[in-house]
Amino acid sequence: MSVRRAAAALLVSLVAAGLATTPATADRGHQDRPKALHSLRGPVTDENFYFVMADRFANGDTGNDLGGLPDDPLVSGFDPTKKGFYNGGDLTGLRDKLDYIQGLGTTSIWLTPSFKNKAVQLEDGPSAGYHGYWITDFTQIDPHLGSNEDLAALIRDAHERGMKVYFDIITNHTADVIGYAEGARKEYTSKDVAPYRTAAGETFDDRDFAGDDPADFPALDPATSFPYTPVLDPAERNLKVPAWLNDVTLYHNRGDTTFVGEDSQYGDFFGLDDLFTENPRVVDGMAEIYERWIADFGVDGFRIDTMKHVDDEFWQEFGPRVLKFAREHGKREFFMFGEVFDTTKDFTSLFTTTDRMQSVLDFPFQDAARKFASGGAPTDALATFFADDDWYTDSDSNAYQLPTFLGNHDMGRFGGFVVADNPDAGDVEWVSRDRLGHELMYFSRGNPVIYYGDEQGFTGPGGDQDARQTLYASRVPEYLDDDLLGTSATHASDNYVPAHPLYRAIGELASVTRAHPALRDGTHQSRLSSSDAGVYAFSRIDRRQQREYVVALNNSEAPATAAVPTYTSKRSYERVYGSGPSRLSTDRKGKLTVTVPPLSTVVYALDGRIPRSHDAPRISLAAPHPAAEARGRMEVTASVAGSSRYDVTFEASVDGGRWQPVGTDDNAPYRVFHDVSSLAPGTPVEYRAVVLDNGGHTRAAAPVRAEVPRPLLTIETPTEDGGVRGTVEVRAVADPEKPSHVVTFERSVAGGPWTTIGSDDTSPAYTVFDDLGPLNLAPDTTIAYRATLPTGATSAVRTVRYAGPPLETTTLRYFRPAGDYGSGADQWGLHLWGDAVDPEVLAQIAWDKPWPPTRVEDGWAVYEIPLVDDTKPVNFIMHLPSGDTVPDTREPGGDRSFLPINTPEVWIQQGDPTVYPSPPGG
Repeated sequence: MSVRRAAAALLVSLVAAGLATTPATADRGHQDRPKALHSLRGPVTDENFYFVMADRFANGDTGNDLGGLPDDPLVSGFDPTKKGFYNGGDLTGLRDKLDYIQGLGTTSIWLTPSFKNKAVQLEDGPSAGYHGYWITDFTQIDPHLGSNEDLAALIRDAHERGMKVYFDIITNHTADVIGYAEGARKEYTSKDVAPYRTAAGETFDDRDFAGDDPADFPALDPATSFPYTPVLDPAERNLKVPAWLNDVTLYHNRGDTTFVGEDSQYGDFFGLDDLFTENPRVVDGMAEIYERWIADFGVDGFRIDTMKHVDDEFWQEFGPRVLKFAREHGKREFFMFGEVFDTTKDFTSLFTTTDRMQSVLDFPFQDAARKFASGGAPTDALATFFADDDWYTDSDSNAYQLPTFLGNHDMGRFGGFVVADNPDAGDVEWVSRDRLGHELMYFSRGNPVIYYGDEQGFTGPGGDQDARQTLYASRVPEYLDDDLLGTSATHASDNYVPAHPLYRAIGELASVTRAHPALRDGTHQSRLSSSDAGVYAFSRIDRRQQREYVVALNNSEAPATAAVPTYTSKRSYERVYGSGPSRLSTDRKGKLTVTVPPLSTVVYALDGRIPRSHDAPRISLAAPHPAAEARGRMEVTASVAGSSRYDVTFEASVDGGRWQPVGTDDNAPYRVFHDVSSLAPGTPVEYRAVVLDNGGHTRAAAPVRAEVPRPLLTIETPTEDGGVRGTVEVRAVADPEKPSHVVTFERSVAGGPWTTIGSDDTSPAYTVFDDLGPLNLAPDTTIAYRATLPTGATSAVRTVRYAGPPLETTTLRYFRPAGDYGSGADQWGLHLWGDAVDPEVLAQIAWDKPWPPTRVEDGWAVYEIPLVDDTKPVNFIMHLPSGDTVPDTREPGGDRSFLPINTPEVWIQQGDPTVYPSPPGG
């Protein structure tokens, strides 16, 4: 990237963040007093979502089952006996069941993608587009589900009932229509191996143009610009709608993703055509598509699929633009949330802070809720989880906007998790744990999402197709085997039963939170937890009413009593949910002692208001420092004296510029993670904070100073202590990532001087290829690599060894203390697969005939495995012939592997899933 483009990009990102620098001599006198704000509550912090897969909910019109296509399942995609095909549900059926949906307390219906799909993809099973994620026409409803008019009628009826309708949308990909001249569904080719080329043949990095004017993006040629040559079947050249989607140069065309690293953003999802979202033409086209659905149908919001697989610049343009359009068309509460399938808040929050989107699905909550309610985890883990909500706090969003959920159509149902985590518990306990998960979801911060069927106790053995049962009577054999929680019913009959215990429980939760709004979007303040299973307690407080609600959940299997801290002493509380005394009182220290039945929840509400504060408490700021998890975020923490509900507003001044709000936190610990990723290393940043009490009094903390740190460089490959030979791929990543980075790589042989081996400015992965051949190295010679940036940032050293000639055989050693390895046709052996193992060996292996040991030596069974490529992984399962029961006939650990060039010999032990590179315990 040129110096001019880098400077312009920095200015744009500063302005977008509200932190554009002004001269250090600027007069800040009129800003001497920090502005005290209340914690933000966005337009959507109190919705109850019901997530519906239209094909699987209700069949209101059998006339559209075939989608207007010939009566052949491999053409129409309709086969109600197969879980991977259309089963018959539609929008008419959904509209007919609005009473049932609303009876749960639903305020918003979220539909899986309902646009016209490629009916069948023969390469995928075959299976059909019943799920909605193989779109060919973004302008019409899939004929299997009905028509655009059916959608309009559904939205109209929902709006008349006071319910909203959300669309699940896709910006990352379309159906698999584009093929490659080199072959179908090719493996991913990186930008370092095959960079993009303009139509004139010049190489370029697409990220240098992301977020720019569409006219600036280089012209591309299908024949020369991509690592693979995109081609269309003549019958499908104009298949996609709008027409611009038929331009093959508007796709990445790099092969299939492995879902990690660079290819996570650039690769095809199992062949689905991955859009070139860095090209501003694609940004414009996608925004125009979804703006029409807002204008023409009054859609109330979008859930956005596969958000983490699209570049940041796309979201920075798409989100604000679509939101502005919606508000200009009367949708003041329009709301978008994205699917970011990750459980680390430093990553998921990136999309609501740096990327300027409103919200994301709360996958970290799902993980924490399952461990708490289903797994009986220590309650301290839940307290830590909620404390880390500060990652989401910025000037226009926070964790109160996050949709929370317990299971979904991809990962599986919560009922299934409960059964899997507690296989011998029985139905009573399963239902109790299921209900406990929903109580946590409804009473804690965020917008709860019910996945259709969970209210009827649906389970299923896994995710994807195994979690997509019909609510109407099913003919799918795999679904008919499911055991439903809380009922003797099966999937052979309709399951729209308001009397089901989980339906009634969820309806009650919605009713309680509707009567007590503080339980939906009031301050969430953790109060009590422990290092064991038991009580986790928190308060919910509406800042206007100042009424404190104490929520106590018990995830143990015995009654638990706890003294929960509150903001009041010697005051009465009434029970509004759960079992226990109708009234309790706090003691002189402000503690409310509650007894919570096993796997249950109680909620008590203060009679009256929290006492009005007479003066703002003292506040001070700790020294800011870069967050350990994300180098581009500065952790700023305030200590506040006193015991009441407070709002703490943080502000920042960059290089002496104007003070700008960073965010407001309303629960201790008071903290923000300021995004400084767009600022140059060494830039001075000053922070201040002000506390606002419930009496309207304020007090400011003394400002503190920090500097933006250097980026953190990390070498991803080769593997530490691994073996290398020939040409070595050396790859690094930077945190924070910037398209302007130029990374230089150096090598040291056997402790000798550092030598530059190359540099790379092609983000987001920086790569050089180091040819070791001319060095004539002896086996086991050490080679060290490091990466640097012009700013002075240097990676940790990555040390490897020269591997010498390719291995022809690798060895796995297996230990059973009793020495019972078996013999002949009944002995423990290896199921093997992958490109490393000699094909002649693989041809001899079957599940009932695993690869046998060569010998038993010093008590260990020794398996010698002939190889053809020691740089590829050896994949294995240790088991008895036809054995598939852990631990009796199959070892734990699932599919395991090792890389022979790194570890020529490995060791495993009975009952231990670890693959050891050296003798364990030695």
